[in-house]
Amino acid sequence: MREQILSIIEKNSRIDLRELAVILGAEEIDIVNELKVLEEEGVICGYHTMIDWEKTSIEKVTALIEVRITPQRGQGYDKIAERIYKYPEVNSVYLISGGYDLMVTLEGKSLKAVSSFVSDKLSTLDGVLSTATHFILKKYKDHGTILTKKYEDTREKITP
Repeated sequence: MREQILSIIEKNSRIDLRELAVILGAEEIDIVNELKVLEEEGVICGYHTMIDWEKTSIEKVTALIEVRITPQRGQGYDKIAERIYKYPEVNSVYLISGGYDLMVTLEGKSLKAVSSFVSDKLSTLDGVLSTATHFILKKYKDHGTILTKKYEDTREKITP
């Protein structure tokens, strides 16, 4: 039942608990208790609302920053990753394979603000060898949700 609960709430964290119980063929109280245990164990780490910022008047810039670092003896990548994720601008930090070591995602008010963060804070950290910044120009799909709708031709078809 655990895996089923997690699969469902990952796609819709606002699902009504009664509805979830019906889907799983369980009692609502059992679902509530299982969710509480999952939260206490740290399996469920939080609940989030996804917003399409392009449909608001709020200006935001999202960037993906590839970071190449020198791992520290006895601590590997963890210590520097912790220093990076403590910045409030940073949304996520991942250890990745390939030419870079970490992938950092962050948001800022402008391209200049993000560039300034990278050059003034991120690039100057001890152990950071290089960075590569990629700005997100448009999101098509995020966390499994399609954000753009396909153009549909609404013209009336004329047949002879």
